Amino acid sequence: EKPYSAHFYLTPRSNFKMDQPVKLAKVNRVLGRTGNTGNVTQVRVEFMDADAGGRSIVRNVKGPVREGDILCLLEWEREARRLR
Repeated sequence: EKPYSAHFYLTPRSNFKMDQPVKLAKVNRVLGRTGNTGNVTQVRVEFMDADAGGRSIVRNVKGPVREGDILCLLEWEREARRLR
């Protein structure tokens, strides 16, 4: 049996395509922890491409993240709901 060479496994229901464009975004500010167990961090990111014009949105990030990190976003239209 051949092992998977990808870093992640896509389920058959996943609509992600390998040729889908991505956007780079820099973490400006860490807003706080969210999720049932606090395993998700809410951050404000600013897009790095020139056509975004400094646009920033709030996103949820799973895993370690700090200010100055660069995220590779597969989906960039949706914004996370703010913490209460």
